[in-house]
Amino acid sequence: MRKKNPGLHQMRYLFAGVALVMLAPALLFASVTEAESLMKQGNLFYQDKQYEKAIDAYQKVITLGYEGTSLYYNLGNAFYRDGKLGYAILYYNKAHRLSPDDGDVIHNLAIANAKTIDKIDTMPQFFLFQWWENLLTLFSVPGWTRIVYIFYVLLLASIGSYFFVRRLNLQRYSFFAGLASALILIVVGTLWIVNVNRQMNVKEAVIVDPTVAVKLSPDSTSNDAFIIHEGLKVRETNSVGDWIEIRLQDGKEGWIRQIDAGAI
Repeated sequence: MRKKNPGLHQMRYLFAGVALVMLAPALLFASVTEAESLMKQGNLFYQDKQYEKAIDAYQKVITLGYEGTSLYYNLGNAFYRDGKLGYAILYYNKAHRLSPDDGDVIHNLAIANAKTIDKIDTMPQFFLFQWWENLLTLFSVPGWTRIVYIFYVLLLASIGSYFFVRRLNLQRYSFFAGLASALILIVVGTLWIVNVNRQMNVKEAVIVDPTVAVKLSPDSTSNDAFIIHEGLKVRETNSVGDWIEIRLQDGKEGWIRQIDAGAI
């Protein structure tokens, strides 16, 4: 019986690994090229008022694993022009999550929200809580991350300057600059942590079905609690099978099917 050469098998695995490493950049480039091509197609379809084809092209980019403010914004515009208000508001919210200070996204989201049927009165908040919420949404998580990094670097620079400069007045400036950087770093670091925690744990969605009967329990035979319509933003608090429990801004709660809403 002929003995197998273990070294030969190892060499085969090695060559296969090298081949995969060499092919990875080419595959990545092909994926990027395909995404760019689909975006251009979507933009052309949108300009030609072929909104369903534009939607299809943009969604194919998402299936490739890409996301971005312009992608979600364009998709929201296409859905809006196609008369699908719920999906338009969903993707405007996705764009707003990535770029909270984008003026075009804010403007179009406000226009779309004005066309929704449900006008939910929010529960009154103490003005300090409202101020805190406004501060939290001032930047996205990547934006707060950059700010934290900037003040962290400033703090390190101030500490280094304090210990290495020899002039007393420069040491004094470095001390106060370091103190200010540390205080600001604590504040922005707290805002960053809260935003990260909220993004990981708080699930929000937008109703995409034109009319949805909210149930008292996760069962199609359950009694209706209330009726909501497309475009309404809700918070997901629980899930059972194909059902999710939602909470409105006024505190009302109930159950809807997962397909009735799109996660932001």
